[in-house]
Amino acid sequence: MRTDDAIIRPLLRIRDVTAHGALYGLTAVPLLGVASLLVGDHDDRRTLLGVVGLVAAFIAVVGILVGLFFWWTCGGDIRRCRDWHTVTGQAGPITVAAPVLLRIGVLALVLFPGAFGLHHLVDGAEYGSWLYGN
Repeated sequence: MRTDDAIIRPLLRIRDVTAHGALYGLTAVPLLGVASLLVGDHDDRRTLLGVVGLVAAFIAVVGILVGLFFWWTCGGDIRRCRDWHTVTGQAGPITVAAPVLLRIGVLALVLFPGAFGLHHLVDGAEYGSWLYGN
């Protein structure tokens, strides 16, 4: 539903944004597993999964903290990306950035234990198996 100021209602809620971020993260873990199978060398595969896990941990911390701070700063006026055309003023983009950063942070929060789990799975794989690699 649109109001006279063209903002889509109802406004976003934290629990909906975090639920979508968690769902995206749960989708990203199997995709990372499939992508890691494209790396043939065992050590390179382990390195890829370890680095993705560390980067995801960093993005999770920064994304969640900054996203929640922006959310608090906006005072409840949180807008969707498709409401970008309704943004006015210098502080207006924060109303769109808050849910984006929070969603990315929660996605990374779900991805980093998945990446480390895959890392340990590949690390413990038996030599010569398809999971071990070359």
